[in-house]
Amino acid sequence: MIRVLIADDHPVVRQGLRTFLDLQDDITVVGEAADGAQAVELVGELTPDVLLLDLKMPVLDGLGALERLTGAATRVVVLTSVSDRSDVGPAMRAGASGFLYKDVDPSALVQAVRAVHNGQVLLAPEAAEAMLSAPAPAGVVPGPAPLPEREREVLALIAAGRSNREIARSLAVAEKTVKTHVSNVLMKLGVQDRTQAALYAVRHGLA
Repeated sequence: MIRVLIADDHPVVRQGLRTFLDLQDDITVVGEAADGAQAVELVGELTPDVLLLDLKMPVLDGLGALERLTGAATRVVVLTSVSDRSDVGPAMRAGASGFLYKDVDPSALVQAVRAVHNGQVLLAPEAAEAMLSAPAPAGVVPGPAPLPEREREVLALIAAGRSNREIARSLAVAEKTVKTHVSNVLMKLGVQDRTQAALYAVRHGLA
């Protein structure tokens, strides 16, 4: 069973999420939090597999909760109604594994919980676009990447949203060569797709 904790300051939202998630054969809701501080406390007590976390909450907001949960085994999916895309980058850099909006289709939310529990990173299309188009934040120092220079260049172009064909043109190499580089990048970074690789690049100042 995937053990889920829900953190949202609206009781109706928490009840709706609980009711739907508890219908799934492989998911159980182990608790609810009405603010960020309570969410942090319950993560420590209940050790859920996945935390569904709202951003705008009293006492301690979602970003504050994420910062306090650094190092926790619980994987966090931000689930928010806030349309400000500037929240996406800080949330992902603070350790979130997913970023979704509350208008997400219920079946997609269930798939997201399962995907994040399995180690994937998952973003709503709008959130992914915001991450890939945002400039690197001031003060971010490029982190170590176990990649040679050419693969770092490919990673940066992936983070810029370039296709394999566009990368090939940019680097003046064959598209087949780019495919090999992309496969190597994914394998070396331990990620499963281009979105996760792009997130790695953004988080480590390599984009």
